[in-house]
Amino acid sequence: MRAVGAVVGALAAVSVGFAPSAAAYDAQSKQWYLEPMKAEQMWKVSTGKGIKVAVIDSGVNADTPSLKGQVLVDEVPKSVAYRATDDYIGHGTSMAELIAGTGAGGGLQGLAPGAKIVPYRIELEGLKGGAEELEKTPDAIDAIRAAADTDARIISMSFGSVGPSSKEEEAIEYAASKGKLMIASVGNKGETEAAIGYPAAYPYVLGIAAVDSSLTVPEFSSSGNYVDLSAPGEGFPGWCDATFRSYCDDKAGTSPAAAVTSASAALIWSAHPDWTVNQVTRSLIDTAGRTWAKNNPSKYAGFGIVRPRKVLEDPHYNAGAANVDPLEKDNGGDLLANSASTASSSPSPSLSTASQVPETGSTGGTSAAGSAAEAANDSNTLWIALGGAATAVVFGGVGLAVMRARRVR
Repeated sequence: MRAVGAVVGALAAVSVGFAPSAAAYDAQSKQWYLEPMKAEQMWKVSTGKGIKVAVIDSGVNADTPSLKGQVLVDEVPKSVAYRATDDYIGHGTSMAELIAGTGAGGGLQGLAPGAKIVPYRIELEGLKGGAEELEKTPDAIDAIRAAADTDARIISMSFGSVGPSSKEEEAIEYAASKGKLMIASVGNKGETEAAIGYPAAYPYVLGIAAVDSSLTVPEFSSSGNYVDLSAPGEGFPGWCDATFRSYCDDKAGTSPAAAVTSASAALIWSAHPDWTVNQVTRSLIDTAGRTWAKNNPSKYAGFGIVRPRKVLEDPHYNAGAANVDPLEKDNGGDLLANSASTASSSPSPSLSTASQVPETGSTGGTSAAGSAAEAANDSNTLWIALGGAATAVVFGGVGLAVMRARRVR
């Protein structure tokens, strides 16, 4: 059975001007977040080496300059390997480069260039080929289950559908029980009903909102109780289309925000390979940039903006209990609580699709803390240090509402 609900999201590339060619283009210079996140400084401690990220998307072109040698094609389970490296819209490849691209040939520089990508090609908007192609292309449910049975620690999902599916939720729970860290974009429906899609709205998935170069949460970024974290997601390049002739400038969406968060998790897990998914998740939450109380997350930015450097720069950072889910109250229980899995075990220990520019409805992840109290600071401008200097953070141009209800399953 294919996933319930039409997969939504403007997966076609949207741009402000075309890049002349990948070879003559310098995508890295336009990735504004690398400097404030102190990427060069972080890479002295961790590059993500040893961490595999399953990218469930429109496929990943393993032959772009930035991804040569970065994509583990042979590790895609045979049951879902159909045309895994044939990206039919360029979206999955852009996400993979944002995670683990080397920046070679003027391409996108991944935040975790030492990590490796395992590609999964599923049916998303833009897939062509008729009934036969649809039949052969795996759905998200099969891809999630297949990834759960591998040693990829992180499952990155920059896609979403409008409604839940019991089979998809079962697949998510299965992956969570295997210790996978699942990260998904919350969607780009902030200017309409703001609904967060699935799989992000399921328990055991971290939902990621977007921020731009001013650390503003754009109006397109969906908001709600399942936004857990936020990350850069607007104003840098991505592949224009499936021809891979050029990048397009000024991509925007919660999809790249999810990819940047996946890379952030890879950096942390590589530096602490013995941590469980609970500890990696807790470290992302504890060190996120915010001015509100941690137990009262914002419905726009969740616990705040991801800052992996805060973990990497502190050799004495305490990630807390390995067997306690920091989002247990919202997830409805810790599926790893009675498991002996550890990050060094074979089915790796971790917790817990795709549009680039305002997706019409991506994903949003596990809600946190379950607080129904309003934050003391309801200003729409907050000050957060992403790198070193304090920066104003504006949430969609509206007053900050941080009331958050516990996830209803």
